[in-house]
Amino acid sequence: MKMKKITALALGVILISGIAACGSGPETEALSEHSLSETAERIITADVSEEEEENLEKSLHLYINDIEIPVIWEQNASVEALAAFAEGAPVTIQMSMYGGFEQVGSLGTSLVSSDVQTTTAAGDIVLYSSSQIVIFYGSNSWAYTRLGRISGAAPEEMAALLGNGNVTVTVSYE
Repeated sequence: MKMKKITALALGVILISGIAACGSGPETEALSEHSLSETAERIITADVSEEEEENLEKSLHLYINDIEIPVIWEQNASVEALAAFAEGAPVTIQMSMYGGFEQVGSLGTSLVSSDVQTTTAAGDIVLYSSSQIVIFYGSNSWAYTRLGRISGAAPEEMAALLGNGNVTVTVSYE
């Protein structure tokens, strides 16, 4: 009787092992891959809330005297901080001509910076002393944190835009 129980127990273990082994074969792997594929498809095509969609489409914009200027922004912590600062409401900066090669204006706050000795060119946008935006229409060499560059403007166009008196710059994140 004891031998029959051991044999029955052994057969039960073998049978359960066999069933479990059948469940991990190629068919199960195919089902798992299919399920993963379906899950990925649902995630990719899931509806995005309006708020999430707005955040995905938001970008930093620069206006000089109410004219939007195309900028290629750097990807650094200073630009991220500027975007966060401008997200609640556009930031208006009264710029002043300085040195015959740049416009400078105070942000009214300090941003994170990582100044590096830099030689600028017309169209460069930098952060100076963590709290001032500088836009160049000439060249200079100093320690700045790069923020971006005005796209597609020739030096003479930058001089015409910035070299004839003080300007108002607005930065918005929309």
